[in-house]
Amino acid sequence: MRMITLDEVAALLRENDDFKLLTHSYPDGDTLGGAFALAFALRKLGKRANVAVNGPVPSKFRYLVKNYKEQDFTPKYIVSVDVAAMSLLGDSVMEGVKGIDLCIDHHRTNTVVADNIYVDGDAAAACETVYQLVELLGVELDEDIAGGIYTGISTDTGCFCFTNTTPRTHRIAAQVIPFCDWKQINYINFVVRTRAKIKMERMIYDTMEFYAGGKCAIVYTTLAMQKALGAGDDEMEGLANIPRQVEGVEMGITMREKDGGVFKVSVRTNDGINAAEFCKKFGGGGHPAAAGCSVEGDLATVKKLLVDAAEEYI
Repeated sequence: MRMITLDEVAALLRENDDFKLLTHSYPDGDTLGGAFALAFALRKLGKRANVAVNGPVPSKFRYLVKNYKEQDFTPKYIVSVDVAAMSLLGDSVMEGVKGIDLCIDHHRTNTVVADNIYVDGDAAAACETVYQLVELLGVELDEDIAGGIYTGISTDTGCFCFTNTTPRTHRIAAQVIPFCDWKQINYINFVVRTRAKIKMERMIYDTMEFYAGGKCAIVYTTLAMQKALGAGDDEMEGLANIPRQVEGVEMGITMREKDGGVFKVSVRTNDGINAAEFCKKFGGGGHPAAAGCSVEGDLATVKKLLVDAAEEYI
């Protein structure tokens, strides 16, 4: 493994072909937006590139693939986009993959095993790096590329409200806005809600409990709750921000039960508490204000583990 510069990343993309771009499990706007934007950019250079997603593209992000069709070729160069750890790569994504040639990410806690690694820990989203690569490669922006980049940046910054937002974030957004329907993207990701999601949010508020003198709030969803409401992955998006919105809460923990006796845990924190360091205790990682991990066990067991750790950490 070697850490490389952005110019070296661009050179590798120029030199190689037949790309398979890997996205992480439970895909969000950054991994999907970045991978599809990069795929469209590589295709404009005359190269072949496909995006691997663990399952179907979530319905709310299908606008990213309205002009995308799988190309028929055998992948020769494997690139991960916005993937912080090997454990985040689903089996279907890794089908036929013997190793990762290039990792493009923005998580300082990145542990992906790849021949070449580029991590910009100052970037609010991996899509900031994708935009820079599009510039270096001399590819002109279009709706597909710009829409993917804007999606990644807007969703990973909470529509530019999170503390990871920087002046560069705004400058890049300003460059891609003229080429995409940014208003519709914001509406889809931050305004519109299905009835199932509204019911899920109401149910989540009922699960909220406070610890560490009110500095930690924890909520959860179970498979039974999701089944009762007919809620899918789209309804789960954005729930992690709910507990941190309560006045006085410095750490918000959201537990989401998945198949196989495991909970997907999302942690959101305010200034001064490092969510990534907290999640490392459970084999996860992420950013100082937003991180995640997976913990095996039933609801009571996992909640106690998280609460005990939070009370010790805060």
